[in-house]
Amino acid sequence: MEKNKIVKINCKSALNKLKRKIPYGWDLNIYRGCSHNCKYCYAIYSRDFTGKQDYSKVFVKTNIVEQLDKELSSPKWNREIINIGGVSDSYQLVEEEMKIMPEVLKVLIKHKTPAIISTKSDLILRDFDLIAELSKLTYVNIASTIITMNEKDRKKIEPNSSPGLERFKMLKEFRKTNASVGLHTMPIIPCLTDSYLNIESICLEAKGSNVHYMLPGVLYLRGATRKVFFEFIKNHYSDKYENIKELYKKGGADKSYKEKLYSEIVNPLREKYKISNSYIKPMKEKIHKN
Repeated sequence: MEKNKIVKINCKSALNKLKRKIPYGWDLNIYRGCSHNCKYCYAIYSRDFTGKQDYSKVFVKTNIVEQLDKELSSPKWNREIINIGGVSDSYQLVEEEMKIMPEVLKVLIKHKTPAIISTKSDLILRDFDLIAELSKLTYVNIASTIITMNEKDRKKIEPNSSPGLERFKMLKEFRKTNASVGLHTMPIIPCLTDSYLNIESICLEAKGSNVHYMLPGVLYLRGATRKVFFEFIKNHYSDKYENIKELYKKGGADKSYKEKLYSEIVNPLREKYKISNSYIKPMKEKIHKN
């Protein structure tokens, strides 16, 4: 990643406490901004750190490892689940150079703290041994978002992410550890990634990778994301623009569209390939085992 696109900052706190547990109560994001450049990213607002809307820059919290160790060393810390990379992917391009995640994982191992790690990059395999070690001590979940098996579409929608097949190979590798492994098929984009063929291709790979669960979700548009997304559709999928615009008069897609999508495509395919939709079940099993 270009040097002038990386901005180093200090954070006051490593962990961000969420208002409600879903099922985790804490977020940890090493970076602010993300080089994956996904056109549907709900966290586009977080990239505008300077107020100048330069979404190409990524801010690196250089002191986050020390802050995390300090916070987890507190007698008040109850080893709650930490969600890592929920806003900005911890294994985006800049991580290859910064190598912060291995140090974060060492702190989690030190404090036996459970974690959910979500990524669209197979760079996470670099830290396979550390994650395997943590999974022997406590609950760990490795999840990847995969919305299309069409590489031409993936390169447009998620330009700097890993190809879908590489992500599935990564999930399959982590099944060799004690971690639970999940697939996030979200967002499903109407008129673009919602076909029976595409969803079935994803389910087929998910079955082959032996994931513990699959969580689907339809695109939701709000704030700055809405503007960025529709500009993208107009420029790259102009023939679908009006249909998508009609579905998204509000933040969410039309209710009847979602009901049809789940009843005719998503749920029948999950059942066909026997893929669970529960991330709670493997979580309870892993926590109980540890």
